[in-house]
Amino acid sequence: MRRWSWGTRAALFGGAALVVGVSAASAVPTGAEDRRAVPPIEAVPVDLVAFDTCDAALAELRTAIAPHVGVYGLGGHGFLTKADGEVAMESQADARAGSARQAPGDAAAVPEHSRTNAHESGVDEPDLVKTDGKRVVTVADGRLRVLDVATRQLTGTLDVPAGHASQLLLHGDRALVIGAGQGLAGRGIVVDGPAGGYAEDSSVTLVDLSGAPRVLGTLTVDGRYVDARQVDGVVRVVVHSGPRLPWVYPMDGRSEAESLIANRELVATAPIEAWLPHYELTDADGATSEGLLVACDRVSHPEHHSATSMLSVLTFDFPGDLGTGDAVTIMADGDTVYGTGGSLYVADDHHLRPMTRFAPDTPASTAIHQFDVSRPGPPRHVASGSVAGTLLNQYSLSEHQGHLRVATTSGDAPGIPGQAPATQSSVTVLKRDGTTLVEVGRLDGLGVGERIYSVRFVGPVGYVVTFRQVDPLYTLDLSDPARPREVGELKITGYSAYLHPAGGGKLIGVGQEATGQGRVTGTQVSLFDVSDPAAPTKVAGHHLPGASSEVEFDPHAFLYWPARDLVVLPVTGSGAAGREVQATGGLLVLRLGDGAFSALGTVRHDGSAYDPGIRRALVIGDDLWTVSAVGVQVSRIDGLARQAWVPFT
Repeated sequence: MRRWSWGTRAALFGGAALVVGVSAASAVPTGAEDRRAVPPIEAVPVDLVAFDTCDAALAELRTAIAPHVGVYGLGGHGFLTKADGEVAMESQADARAGSARQAPGDAAAVPEHSRTNAHESGVDEPDLVKTDGKRVVTVADGRLRVLDVATRQLTGTLDVPAGHASQLLLHGDRALVIGAGQGLAGRGIVVDGPAGGYAEDSSVTLVDLSGAPRVLGTLTVDGRYVDARQVDGVVRVVVHSGPRLPWVYPMDGRSEAESLIANRELVATAPIEAWLPHYELTDADGATSEGLLVACDRVSHPEHHSATSMLSVLTFDFPGDLGTGDAVTIMADGDTVYGTGGSLYVADDHHLRPMTRFAPDTPASTAIHQFDVSRPGPPRHVASGSVAGTLLNQYSLSEHQGHLRVATTSGDAPGIPGQAPATQSSVTVLKRDGTTLVEVGRLDGLGVGERIYSVRFVGPVGYVVTFRQVDPLYTLDLSDPARPREVGELKITGYSAYLHPAGGGKLIGVGQEATGQGRVTGTQVSLFDVSDPAAPTKVAGHHLPGASSEVEFDPHAFLYWPARDLVVLPVTGSGAAGREVQATGGLLVLRLGDGAFSALGTVRHDGSAYDPGIRRALVIGDDLWTVSAVGVQVSRIDGLARQAWVPFT
């Protein structure tokens, strides 16, 4: 679980919010009254317009943020909560799908190899390891390392200047390394706070791999890295930022009333620079420049907003210099990114907001913003819309023939009289109409009393898994966008947290087996026959009692290699099974053939008892490369015999 910093809390609150008439000159309430007065997040129109001038932008931002300012800055005591009151956890830039083979034209130059498991064909996603068949590049241990495939040797190591490296993208002889870190408060972010002065920033570093790894430039931006997508040699990076203000708190003799007055005065006099994200750019020679990441007239906003949250989309071209990303910014929150070859979607389900202890619950909705990325240069915001309910991850979104399908769970199903409404899941079909994503069709009532655990859209068909005690796998006919229909349902124990198309009317599921009462019992890999959508069946399964897999929350860890009928996933042991499960920990290698799974074995690394284990697997030629924080191992696919071990220590 992430420890949210005070500066980050200020940066993350909000999204589109109802603005009410409260100003800095209003009467000073008590602390409890102040928390009651903070407006809740509500669904509002999401049409966006750009600010004309910086003066107009500043006046509106000061007015919009005023109702949300309290004794502790933004919100109650400065903690982020989800809409259901749970502490907010770091979002994984979530599920990805689809390993791809090397293009036929490249086959003579490099061995056939797998790629990052990504949602859409032709759209790459950042991960902790990449390969082009000639080299393997990884940041699994926070440092960039390059290995030569032919010699199976480490050829370069690089400490990224901006700090801990978490993800990377690869194109030709260049890598774009993405990092996120916390440093001492700077640029006036937080100078006085009970939790100390910390702030989060994001960085992108361009690295030349033609020889020894060499930094060509590093861009550091105020704000939280959300996600990125790459199409050919162009990368779009989404960053979430917010106002950087030195909030004061009721401490060291300062009363709550005095704190409130000071914070209201702070926003009433804050300059535009307090809202617009800053950058620092360092080139290959170490020369630095800094400034505002985006100009006022490149910031768009809805009619109503809280002035507490900005999304910036940065564009980087691999063959060129790094630059500052030519940002396009909207006043909105966002935590889920989905991309196609022509569109980039950023969705916000308002799960980050100021803690309002006495605020009434409001119906959850998800705002969705669409950017056109079909042309070179910065993207264009083209449309926004909203749907009822909240997303699971990026696989809840799918664009097909000009329509966007969105799977959500909401708490508005009719329940037992006298009790709260039950949860239900829906699929809403949206189509762009001018600058608005409008609803053209909707299917409600999936999994009443349950919530979505996985989603997959494949052309005109959709698959949704919900779970509470048993696992209904729903098959949906989406061929008519105006009339989405449920056509089949399969109820089995357990659930699939990730679904992967396997061709031939088959679907692979990775999740947990469970008892009839809904108690999970360990990793389950399932094979479903969905060739008849009206009658889906489970035809095979492989169960590891007491185990779990990273695939359940990050499908980048999943590898399906149909050329060799391989299904590969990392597994770890925990819980009551203890010693028995540890014996199965490592990388599970299955063969899928004749409608059944057979276990080929388990790959293990030489690590300590505290090591998180194998994170990723790659196929390169006849070898299986496995990556962990302690090293890279090469094993022959046939028999899994170790061919090489490259430690990172």
